Amino acid sequence: MTALDLSFAALADPTRRAIIARLADGEATVQDLARPFAISQPAISRHLKVLEEAGLIETRIDGTSRPRRLKPQAVAALWDWLGQYRALWEAQFQRLDSLLDALPEPSDPKGPAHEP
Repeated sequence: MTALDLSFAALADPTRRAIIARLADGEATVQDLARPFAISQPAISRHLKVLEEAGLIETRIDGTSRPRRLKPQAVAALWDWLGQYRALWEAQFQRLDSLLDALPEPSDPKGPAHEP
């Protein structure tokens, strides 16, 4: 699997996406990351392992603490890949807007408005 494949596979899980969203605010410990979830700390640790193996996060050793943080270059690689498709969809939407603008205005089924 490529790094891109691993990243998308890791992000397929909603818990891991929520962890990434939390880490976008700054680094956090396993306890911090586990707090909003109704799953065990070992389960959170397994999710973190998947994210780390995908190269999306990294662990910083700070004494006995091991806070996790995003790896900006990995997230940037995802944005770069998605960016090529964003341009494609924007072009599609622009063409659709042009077609819709070219359509005649629908007529009012009640006919012209009558003043009282």
